[in-house]
Amino acid sequence: MALSDEQLDRYARHIVLREVGGGGQLKLLNAKVAVIGAGGIGAPALMYLAAAGVGHLGIIDDDVVSLSNLQRQIIHKTKAVGQLKTQSAQAAIADINPDVKVTLHELRLNEGNAAELLEPYDIIVDGCDNFDTRFLVNDIARTQGKTLISSAVGPFDGQLSTFKPGGPCYRCFVPEAPAGGGGTCADDGVLGALTGIMGSLAAMEVIKEITGAGDSLAGKILIYDALSTRFRTVKLAPDPKCPCCGA
Repeated sequence: MALSDEQLDRYARHIVLREVGGGGQLKLLNAKVAVIGAGGIGAPALMYLAAAGVGHLGIIDDDVVSLSNLQRQIIHKTKAVGQLKTQSAQAAIADINPDVKVTLHELRLNEGNAAELLEPYDIIVDGCDNFDTRFLVNDIARTQGKTLISSAVGPFDGQLSTFKPGGPCYRCFVPEAPAGGGGTCADDGVLGALTGIMGSLAAMEVIKEITGAGDSLAGKILIYDALSTRFRTVKLAPDPKCPCCGA
């Protein structure tokens, strides 16, 4: 497969990068990435992955756009209020890069459908808002030998990691849900720009994993404190007692 003249122009700023080049761009065009949630994290991630030329994006979400989403979920417009988020996101992606194939999964992941739904994809981006789904996606990714990029936010902070086969998994980091299940954006609030930062970082890690550029975030947790504008990275070791990957 060779890049067309239009693709050479569209992706010119990637192609001139020594770490990406034409070969890396072809890898992006041939990649299949599933994004769970077209919300605060998924919205910017989808936009940057589409702009980067990831050839096939799967969007998994069963929710509709509400007015309160627009403060942070930048892929959706005011006219999309009441529309399924998957369909709103698909329209926005078509405006960004019509060459990207988009598959819509207008449902909620559960134990009965997750394995079959995620099987066709190379990389999974988890931007969901509940621990049950995070644990399920982690377990499926580990079983299928897929790379999982997981991102989450609080009111003023965010975290991001890459979980790859053979290394620590999400359950090594969070073995069980906290009491009460953790707060939601509706309960605790969240800065809109924070979700943009964490979603963009998730897209960056996907691009790195596909192209091989830079160092993987696997085995580490990136933590961002928005109020102090501070990043820190902590190491994450496999947990021998992990309920998913432990001995």
